Amino acid sequence: MRAMHRMAAAGAALIITGSLAGAVSAQTGMGTGKEHFVAVAVDQGGATGRSGSGQIDIVINRWTPEAERGRLLEALRKGPDELLKMLQKEPVIGRISTPGSLSYDLRYARQTPAADGGRTIVIATDRPVGFWEATSGSRTLDYPLTRIELHLDKDGNGEGKLSIAVKPTLNDNVLVLEDYSELPVMLTKVRKEK
Repeated sequence: MRAMHRMAAAGAALIITGSLAGAVSAQTGMGTGKEHFVAVAVDQGGATGRSGSGQIDIVINRWTPEAERGRLLEALRKGPDELLKMLQKEPVIGRISTPGSLSYDLRYARQTPAADGGRTIVIATDRPVGFWEATSGSRTLDYPLTRIELHLDKDGNGEGKLSIAVKPTLNDNVLVLEDYSELPVMLTKVRKEK
């Protein structure tokens, strides 16, 4: 069974990928330059089939501006394949990595201020596809995006989740996110590095 998340539009268009979701008027892509976050990723076996934990690093070099967000939203209206093609053309905005491993490019990052002085950060990218997955025609190919959502307090500490394989669609202007895994990777002890 796949996890489904629905995000209502509240009369406005939605930004892509589910939280890549939220009302447009509540979003801001602008930030104050490079930011580096560290978190403990706890996989309960849902995303990879193996449970365990380890550190991840997320670096955001720039925030996705409104014009790029708009292009991605229009691509999503044409379907998830068009969104993937457009997202792959977007400039690299940062990276995600684990210590001693390869890093993966990030292509989308937006943030929303929270009432308590904190913020929510939503990050997305096309996900790496391995040789076996590509040649076998696995159903996982229908889930082309990785989505990260961080909830931070005013001091830059918080929690989040990472969905490795997500398929976004719009249904009557409501963003529907189907996650291939039933359990996302939980991000604990998230902190902004100084």
